[in-house]
Amino acid sequence: MDNLDLIQQALPYLLEGTVVTIELTFWSLLIGIVIGLPLAFGQVYGNKALKFVIAIYERLARSIPLLVMLLLLNYGLPRLGLRIPVFRAAVIGIGLRSAAYQSQIYRGAIQSVGGSQLKAALSLGMSRFKAFFYIIAPQAIRIAIPPVANESAIVLKDTSLAFTIGVVELLRQGEYYIATSNKPMVIYLTVAFIYFVLTTLVNGGLSLFERKYQIPGIGIEGGHSDAY
Repeated sequence: MDNLDLIQQALPYLLEGTVVTIELTFWSLLIGIVIGLPLAFGQVYGNKALKFVIAIYERLARSIPLLVMLLLLNYGLPRLGLRIPVFRAAVIGIGLRSAAYQSQIYRGAIQSVGGSQLKAALSLGMSRFKAFFYIIAPQAIRIAIPPVANESAIVLKDTSLAFTIGVVELLRQGEYYIATSNKPMVIYLTVAFIYFVLTTLVNGGLSLFERKYQIPGIGIEGGHSDAY
C-alpha cells in the first residue's frame, strides 16, 4: 500500500476525530468567554478583594500545565466522588485555562478604550452598566479580535492533549490508525496538515471579521476611567 492509498483510507477516521477536535475547541472557547469576560470586568472595575481573588485564579490557571489539569480532572475528581465524562473533563480543563488568558485579553481591550468616553456617557445620565454595555464593550470587542484569534488557534492545538485522558479526537484517531498501518510519519504529517488547515481557517475567519467591523481611530486615548 502506497502512502496516498493509506491517507485515503485513514482520512474518514481522521475527519471523525477532526469533528471532535472542533467541538472541543468550540466549547472550550465558549467557557473561556463566559468566564473570561466577568474576570476582565472584575479586574478593571472590581474592588481590591475581588482583584486579589481573580489574580490568584489566573496565576494558578496559567501556571499549571494543561496536561496536569486534565489529569487532575479525569483521575483526581473521581477520588473525591465526582466522576465526569472524559470529553467534559477536557472541555472544562481547556476552558478554565483559556479563561485566564482571555480575561487578560479583554482586560487590555477594555483599558485601551479612552476613559473620557465612559466619563462622557456618565455625564449624559447613562448608568454605569449601560455606559459599559453600549459604549465601552462594542469597542473593546473589536480591539480584542486579533489576540482572541491567536488564543483560538492555541486552544485548537491544545485539544490534542485531550487524547491523554481518552478523548477520541484527531490525534487519538491518528494513533489508532498508526497501530494498524505501522506508518507513523505519513499519518502524523496528515494530522499536522489538518491542524494547519483548521488554524488557518480560524485565523482567516476572525481576520475577515476584524476588517469588516474595525473602527478607525478606536481606543487611541488609552487608559480607563476611575468612575467605577
